[in-house]
Amino acid sequence: MARGTHARRRPPRRVVLRRWAVLLGGVAAVVVVAVVLWPAGSPPSPAPASAGRVPAARTAGAVRTTTTTTSPFAHVPPGPPTDQRRLTLIDTIGGDISPKSVDASDTGIVLAQNMMYRHSVTVYSSAGVLLTTIPDTVDMASFGIPGHPGITHGAPVEAAFTPDARYAYVSNYSMYGSGFGPEGSDTCTPASARAAGDTDSYVYRIDTKTLAIDQVIEVGLVPKYLAVSPDGQWLLVSNWCSFDLSIVNIAQGKEVARLPMGAYPRGIAIAPDSSLAYVAVMGGDDVVKVDLHTLTTVGSFTVGSNPRHLVMDPAGRYLYVTLNAPGDAVKVSLADDHVLSTVHTGSDERSMAIATDGRSLYVVNYQSDTITKIRTADMATLQVVPTGVHPIGISYDATTGDVWVAVYTGQILVFADR
Repeated sequence: MARGTHARRRPPRRVVLRRWAVLLGGVAAVVVVAVVLWPAGSPPSPAPASAGRVPAARTAGAVRTTTTTTSPFAHVPPGPPTDQRRLTLIDTIGGDISPKSVDASDTGIVLAQNMMYRHSVTVYSSAGVLLTTIPDTVDMASFGIPGHPGITHGAPVEAAFTPDARYAYVSNYSMYGSGFGPEGSDTCTPASARAAGDTDSYVYRIDTKTLAIDQVIEVGLVPKYLAVSPDGQWLLVSNWCSFDLSIVNIAQGKEVARLPMGAYPRGIAIAPDSSLAYVAVMGGDDVVKVDLHTLTTVGSFTVGSNPRHLVMDPAGRYLYVTLNAPGDAVKVSLADDHVLSTVHTGSDERSMAIATDGRSLYVVNYQSDTITKIRTADMATLQVVPTGVHPIGISYDATTGDVWVAVYTGQILVFADR
């Protein structure tokens, strides 16, 4: 599926150096303030081994106490609350990319998944520097998987990090090589996909220290979104064409359950206590609830037509949903699974990110070529920002407070939220 070309610009060296200076200066400022403000005679306890680095101060203003969400790395950057800031473009990243999604680790790296158009995952520092390009090629036999001699390619779609950011899991739209069927399709049913000869796909695990693929896990047909439970026990993968959800035991590195979802499951959000997962079923109007203790579905609720992406507030009280066809964002109370409010953002609303303070949403509108920033308290639109052609993925980097946007036609845009 060919995609159009787009002008590409790499940031000049002085911009990269300035951004690193800001990052390092912010860390120093936070450390100094912490030393000055800590009460005499009450030294802080040693940081746990899994503690993340101090976030950089990108925004002027009083330093706020850093807090965490479900990950020890998901810090709130210092400065005013995010719903009092504005997005400003600070970087445009080009190169040999066609990013379907972009995902920040909250520890200083960002992954972009470039599908079958580039057969790669590109890895960047939070300062926008390309660290490496990981090819999607693997030798299946080296992972103990027979029947696929030679080199196999994937098609990276989305990524999800473990809570300590030690690993990232990447879904592959299809697999390409000996023993695999034809490329999957967005228009499919389980029966039509099997009749066409489509075969199950695989998830790659990337070691974030070596930046190499070190594990492959079989899942369903045309896997799209994936999420890791905050307790690090489960990897959930939505299988677009097999209409189901793969549940992978992370310790075992294999699928242990597969639950029917309905037509075209996609977005996934998991409660902070890892008790429940929520799955958007894009072919209908519902979100399905999954009990992660019993690994069973435990009901569903209606949110509106064509739900695509889900995020949850840090406290686990609210679920936010993008409705692709209507172009709406929905706020749901998880106390009673009831829709509280809806706001229209644009045409073909796709992915969404939430700030780590829970006060702002960032939504990409694929056909409108825009980002919409929303205040979560009342779902009011705060800002509409133009992007390149077809923004499709978005991620909030908690180390900096920056918002990264994947533009399908060949760019990544980085916005400071100041």
